[in-house]
Amino acid sequence: MDVEIAPTRKVSVLGIDKRSIKDIAWCAATYGINRLHWIDGYVMCLEVYEKSFEHEIKSKEFPISQVCYTEFPNYVRTYEIDKSIQIPMVNVSDMKIFKSLLTAILKNKVENTADSGSKGT
Repeated sequence: MDVEIAPTRKVSVLGIDKRSIKDIAWCAATYGINRLHWIDGYVMCLEVYEKSFEHEIKSKEFPISQVCYTEFPNYVRTYEIDKSIQIPMVNVSDMKIFKSLLTAILKNKVENTADSGSKGT
C-alpha cells in the first residue's frame, strides 16, 4: 500500500471581517454553518462552498469565500446564541491550517491598521 501525504499548498481567503461574537454566531446559525472554530483566544467562522473541496483535490489550493473573526479569550464547547439556539465551537489550536490562517488574519489586521493610519497624513 502506498500512502502519500499531500498537504494543501495554499489557502486563499476572498473576504475577511472582524465582527462581534454575537453577530458571527447568529450569522453562522442562520446561514447553516454548523460550527465555529476557536484558536488561541480567537473565534473564526469560515464560509466554504462545496466547489472549494473539489478545487483543493485537483490543485492543492483551498479557497475560502469569507472568514469572520473576533477575540474570544476563553474556549467553550458551545456558544449560546439565545435560549433555544446553540452552536458548537471546536478547539482547533493544534491544527496547522488554522494556525496559519490566524497568523495571516492577524498580519492582515496589522497591515490594514498601518495603512489606514498613513492615509490621513
